[in-house]
Amino acid sequence: MKKKYIGFIFLLFVLILGAVTLFSSLYTVKPNEYVSVSRFSKIVHTEDEAGLHFKIPFVDETITFPKTTILYDIPPSEVFTKDKKNMTVDCYLLWEIKDPLTFYQTLGTTGAAEDRLNVITYNALKKLMGTLTQDDIINTNDGAERNEIYEGITSEVSDVAKQYGIEVSDVKIKRFDLPTENENAVYERMISERNQMAQEYIAKGDLAASLIRNETDKTVNTTVSNAEAEAAAIEAEGEQEYMRLLAEAFNTQDKRDFYEFTLALDAIKATLTGDNKTVVIPANSKLGQILLGNYKSDSQTESN
Repeated sequence: MKKKYIGFIFLLFVLILGAVTLFSSLYTVKPNEYVSVSRFSKIVHTEDEAGLHFKIPFVDETITFPKTTILYDIPPSEVFTKDKKNMTVDCYLLWEIKDPLTFYQTLGTTGAAEDRLNVITYNALKKLMGTLTQDDIINTNDGAERNEIYEGITSEVSDVAKQYGIEVSDVKIKRFDLPTENENAVYERMISERNQMAQEYIAKGDLAASLIRNETDKTVNTTVSNAEAEAAAIEAEGEQEYMRLLAEAFNTQDKRDFYEFTLALDAIKATLTGDNKTVVIPANSKLGQILLGNYKSDSQTESN
């Protein structure tokens, strides 16, 4: 009975030992990570295929590294421009582990990697900013022009980071900050530039308006002059036609006498205004003779 009990305990121990050994020989790889197998502190294998994998139990250890792209927000740093102006640069970068073995041998952890990337990026920024003036950075030009700055920094940081098994896919500058003592000077310069541009636009507008007014005045004067000349010509034609018609209307002595009679009546009518209706006309005048019935025209006199 005692032997059976000992045998049962031994069997249970073997089963437990086998289960522990089995579980120690298995490890899981997720889709978003690398798993490196370390044997006596030396990586012997790296697995990036998701699933269940085997290792030597109690001897091999696993080290996990992220396989995804990591966003690292770099702390702001101060740099000097070509014209010796101090500026604070705030940027971030995107990086990922491409060679887990090299990464483990040179850095080991993501924290150490970010510290190293911070130094590399600062050196790249310092070098690049030393070739640019403050006016090259702070201006109203198209923001796409700054892509050349980003591409240059990204290329330099990525080249240095490759020796650590890291690939840097992008470096972006979030903002450039000016020291307080420089802000007013920059703002005043920008205001002066805007005022200068405004004056240029106003001057161009005034010149264009002056040209338009001159052309309009020229057109108006030409049109009025032509219209006055045409009106004078029409008026002259009308006067000529009037004289012709008048000559035709009074081409005989009787017609002329009748015309003079109507003119005399019009004259009398014009003088009879107000309450005074008395008109003194000499008897020997043509008008008096006409009114008295004694008037004889020149043609009648000649016939007599």
